[in-house]
Amino acid sequence: MTDEQGSKRDFAQEFYWTMREAATGKRMSRDQKRIKAKSSKAKSKPFDRGRDPVSAISSVDDLVGAFRWTGDMAEGELHVRWAEIVGADTAANSIPEDLIDGTLTIRCKSTVWATQLRLMGGVILERLNAEFSDLNITSLKMLGPTAPSWKKGPRSVPGRGPRDTYG
Repeated sequence: MTDEQGSKRDFAQEFYWTMREAATGKRMSRDQKRIKAKSSKAKSKPFDRGRDPVSAISSVDDLVGAFRWTGDMAEGELHVRWAEIVGADTAANSIPEDLIDGTLTIRCKSTVWATQLRLMGGVILERLNAEFSDLNITSLKMLGPTAPSWKKGPRSVPGRGPRDTYG
């Protein structure tokens, strides 16, 4: 029996078992599965298309593209390169927090730094758009430090609260 006849017979067997399963609704037996697996292994050849080695970096690039992480990666790079973009002193006193609908929220260590960054907002926005044009940053929102909340729990009572105990 030639190799061509063997492949035709494997195809015929596989076709028969697939059609039988589809027509009767019965699952294949263990022997039938073994025959089908054997015939599918026979089709694989070492130099077939798609069997070439792939570099790790191209695999990662394909993964990033498939999951549409390019925007997230650019935003992560913005966080990493923040000191390079705004300067060491400014970066020591501020961090980018969020990017939502083109608005970059920056948290500052003090209200003085928040005011300073508001004054520098045009320059910072220009640098950000030059470096990260794909993020489409349209505005900046500078926030000061968060104050502690004295309201605790759903049943808190309105009033002066702990301020009346400070001497």
